[in-house]
Amino acid sequence: MRVLAINDISCVGKCSLSVTLPVLSACGITCDVLPTAILSTHTGGFTDYTFRDLTDDIPQILRHWKTLGIRFDYVYSGYLGSMEQIELVSRIRKEFLTENGVFVVDPVMGDSGKLYDGFTAEYVEKMRELCREADYILPNLTEACYLAGVPYPQNGATLDAESLLYKLQALCPRPIVTGITERQSISVVFAGKTGTAQKYKHENVNGFFCGAGDVFASAFVGCLARGKTDEEAVRLASDFTTAAIVRSATEVPDKRYGLNFEAEIFEFLKNLEK
Repeated sequence: MRVLAINDISCVGKCSLSVTLPVLSACGITCDVLPTAILSTHTGGFTDYTFRDLTDDIPQILRHWKTLGIRFDYVYSGYLGSMEQIELVSRIRKEFLTENGVFVVDPVMGDSGKLYDGFTAEYVEKMRELCREADYILPNLTEACYLAGVPYPQNGATLDAESLLYKLQALCPRPIVTGITERQSISVVFAGKTGTAQKYKHENVNGFFCGAGDVFASAFVGCLARGKTDEEAVRLASDFTTAAIVRSATEVPDKRYGLNFEAEIFEFLKNLEK
């Protein structure tokens, strides 16, 4: 089983490829990588970070892979810094994914109700096009609202999570929305076997934990690649992410540096083997 992970490399701060590579490798999956950018740190709370766009390098990498006849069972995309990179990922799906391969899109665009700096309405529409090609999309609540064209719930407003999920199914048959908070719980909402909305809940831990979405998405892809059902993959990835958050809430003084997921990975793998 071979997974191509397309994401940025943040040299400090555990997120994106620095999370995906160890998690998928621990699952016993060959994880190849395609970096979209290199940053000195991630952008969540750090300032004066360096950023190098790698768009110009990607076509050369793909040409070399063509000569090797490389194909991937899974293609999993995360942070894409431009509409050109979105087009390149669409090309990768067409040219490098095996016939029965699985395409997973984590549409990294924003959080807390806002788009990240540099992203525009045009970028959102381009990401919608990519999501239409995906087998799974893994947006957080902010990204889900932008993709579905619905307002982000502000000031404690109630969100109709089921309605949101059904709107996303117009883009992709199997959307999985993370980070839906309801009172003291936080949920992942996804389409069950019959296509109806299901929720998987955990206790909500106060605070903002950088890299949590990457831990969930990487574990979810690893579980799928190991043959787990959608429901099993959501449960295992959610349990793993929540355990890492609970541990990090007390063990990681500066949350900018990411989750202590390494300390929970053995329990995750034990559950994966069941």
